[in-house]
Amino acid sequence: MSGTLTLALTKGRILKETLPLLARAGIVPADDIASSRKLVFECTRPGVRLLVLRGTDVPTYVRHGAADPGVVGKDILLEEGADGLYEPLDLGIARCRLMTAAPVGWIPGPGRVRVATKFTGIARRFFAEQGRQADFIKLYGAMELAPLMGLADVIVDIVDTGNTLKANGLEPLDLIADISTRLVVNKASMRSQHAAIEALLAELREAVA
Repeated sequence: MSGTLTLALTKGRILKETLPLLARAGIVPADDIASSRKLVFECTRPGVRLLVLRGTDVPTYVRHGAADPGVVGKDILLEEGADGLYEPLDLGIARCRLMTAAPVGWIPGPGRVRVATKFTGIARRFFAEQGRQADFIKLYGAMELAPLMGLADVIVDIVDTGNTLKANGLEPLDLIADISTRLVVNKASMRSQHAAIEALLAELREAVA
């Protein structure tokens, strides 16, 4: 579809908060994304289509040119790397914090700390910078369970309100990064579709403001 701008979106909370921004920029999907099983959506604006993907796949689609811009959380960019991508705009949505957390009152011992997280790359860099020796256990959900069941001492996870931590007897400790949603752009697309992408960026900047 030559000349079509393909925008990759992240499923879930980010999608819900992105769609009103796109609407303010005049980009509205022709079908109701919430009720449709489709993954590719034409828009009311000609020449724009949307892909709905898992967040971890958005940088891959953009990097390889299957999508031109993409909308993805900063946590994914920190974990997966942003090689081959421009990151021209912070959309300021889906804000949260990436933190370490442990059982209330936990005191680190002299030995290695066991860390459960799905962000093993970020966690490895963080603990290395702290000069703390750690072993990392990759999990994909329910991080709070790992310390309760003796699987890990500490978790590294996204914290929004902190209520889930509190309900499971954990408390946040170290702030690793403030997270929000970013627009990323394929470097080749930035050249080949420069006018269309710059127009989209200008409209989204106005919508964010």
